[in-house]
Amino acid sequence: MTRINTNVQSLIARHALAINNVSLTDSLRRLSTGLRINSGKDDPSGLIASETLRSTMRGISAAVGNAERADTIVAIAEGGLQEIANLLLEVESLVDRSANEAGLTRQEVDANQMQIDAILNSINRIADSVAFGDKKLLDGTLAFTTSGVNINEATGAAQSHFDTVSINSAKIAEGSFRSVVVNLVNSSEVAHISAVLGGTTGTGSNPLSGALGDSTTIQVRGNLGSEILSFASAATAAQIVTAVNASTAVTGVKASAYTPIGGGAASVSFSSSGYGTDAFVAVKIIENQSTAFATNGLETERDEGVDGTVTINGTNAIVRGLKASMRTGSLSLDLTMKAAFGGGGQVSPTSQFEITGGGAIFSISEKISLAGKEAIGITSLTSATLGTVTDGFLATLNSGGTNDLSKKNFTTSQKIVREAISQVATLRGRLGSFQKDTLGSTINSLNIALENITAAESVIRDADFALVTSNLTRAQILVNSTTVALQLANAQPQSILALLG
Repeated sequence: MTRINTNVQSLIARHALAINNVSLTDSLRRLSTGLRINSGKDDPSGLIASETLRSTMRGISAAVGNAERADTIVAIAEGGLQEIANLLLEVESLVDRSANEAGLTRQEVDANQMQIDAILNSINRIADSVAFGDKKLLDGTLAFTTSGVNINEATGAAQSHFDTVSINSAKIAEGSFRSVVVNLVNSSEVAHISAVLGGTTGTGSNPLSGALGDSTTIQVRGNLGSEILSFASAATAAQIVTAVNASTAVTGVKASAYTPIGGGAASVSFSSSGYGTDAFVAVKIIENQSTAFATNGLETERDEGVDGTVTINGTNAIVRGLKASMRTGSLSLDLTMKAAFGGGGQVSPTSQFEITGGGAIFSISEKISLAGKEAIGITSLTSATLGTVTDGFLATLNSGGTNDLSKKNFTTSQKIVREAISQVATLRGRLGSFQKDTLGSTINSLNIALENITAAESVIRDADFALVTSNLTRAQILVNSTTVALQLANAQPQSILALLG
């Protein structure tokens, strides 16, 4: 090399030094940050995949937090329900003890009533005060709202088809509503037995007079209990009906008189007061079966009710008497039908209403969508809402109410209290199932998904320290050797000075 203006060896060495410096800088950056990808130029496709996974990780982390927050809120509500349940058990005890009329003085009954008043006030206070922050949980704020429940689509009259409509959960699109169409395919039926009066007399005649041909004793049994009734000869259908209906609260069986189509002797119809397979009627003639009633006068000794068939939005509902329930992933509800609707006699066996919103809505998925949300309804738990339209509400047990202890409606009072206990227990069960089977399983699933996605993102983006330290050592050696080579290349043109002299 005898040229000095252009030192090609120096240019080559400088280029190699720049490359090695870049490699050294990249290695030092990766060791400092712990990341293999620090910018898009490090790995464009890897950066895209990593950022997508990071977005999913953030969504999963938020969903886990949401589910844990939901679990906390439900736990707070369940704590209030537990205390209400304990108070209702105390009311049950007070009502049951007060029913022992001969064993209590008036002052003791008054004291029991005073205690019931205090308990009902406490229930109302708990329902109004249990809250998460400023969000009340048991006063009906988190209940679903409905519209059109009282609309009779066939006649346009404001006639309610239901005693109760309880929406347990529903998924409703934002700014929309959900229609619920209840179609009665087959009506629920009561248990029913008929008996024809007018048997043979002692002389063998058969007058079919519409009265008992002889004195007789019958046993009437229903789902509530049994009663033995005795009747004199020539007792009329009206007298038998009066005696049976006087014991309806004991037996769960009521009676009515009728004349068979086409004529004949007066007959008595025994029927259950309830509907469905849970209700039954059993009538047994204990004395003078062959002479008191007409030949084959008793159809059968026992009959059971029939559960109807109901579809809700085209799906077969679970029916028990007049109660219908639907359980799907997007809609869960319980209905109590009025007898005029669920028990037959309805011109149009279809009713429709809308769920317009409400409920406690929790987003427990990494993706915000209708499928990723879960909603649960928590109805009001005050004394004015616990109970039923048929029997009455818990508030009627207050002093001056229709079922306070002084009215001595102990049977009705016990029904109301037990229904309230059942409602609270059912809600606690739903909340417990929501905590365990929905929130608990979701949290576990999301945590597993978070672990796996984090591992996948780490493989793509995190630096392999063993590999990076090896590259660093290599880069350091190359930088040092390239520096020496550049030094030699820069010094080489000086050898030309020897030619000058």
